[in-house]
Amino acid sequence: MKTILIVYHSRSGHTQALAQAIAQGAEGQDTQVKVKKVEETSNDDLLQADAIIIGSPVYFGSMAAPVKELIDRSVTIRGSLKNKIGAAFVTSGHDSGGKETTIMSIIQAMLIHEMIVVGDPISAGGHYGAAAVGEPDHRAINQGKALGARVAELVHQFKEAGAWK
Repeated sequence: MKTILIVYHSRSGHTQALAQAIAQGAEGQDTQVKVKKVEETSNDDLLQADAIIIGSPVYFGSMAAPVKELIDRSVTIRGSLKNKIGAAFVTSGHDSGGKETTIMSIIQAMLIHEMIVVGDPISAGGHYGAAAVGEPDHRAINQGKALGARVAELVHQFKEAGAWK
């Protein structure tokens, strides 16, 4: 069984709601899904996961400080997340509130960790990951579920191909 870790920061509950939708999409397919607040996530949690999906609200066009703090702490395990599957999701207060820049800042950290980043399908929110404006509506919830399902599908494919130890 493979583990998908969904890590998020949420003050309003919007990012948490999108994290739960992603978890729903990822369930099954012989995977264990863990959803954790970023403040409760350790480097060991990251090391034990086969896939890591990170979510943040958009603050001034970038990730929230607690998410950045987790990424900063992960420097001590750099190289150890190689070939894990990664994806990102965000929520913002405005249509053009920096969703893509925030997703890309999370993805940049994943690329530095040598992770395999999941982008499209378009049903999962677009090119970079799932996103919502304010409280996730029906469309955003479905995009979150699609992103979770896509990550779970890739975890299953990697497992079947023997790509992981």
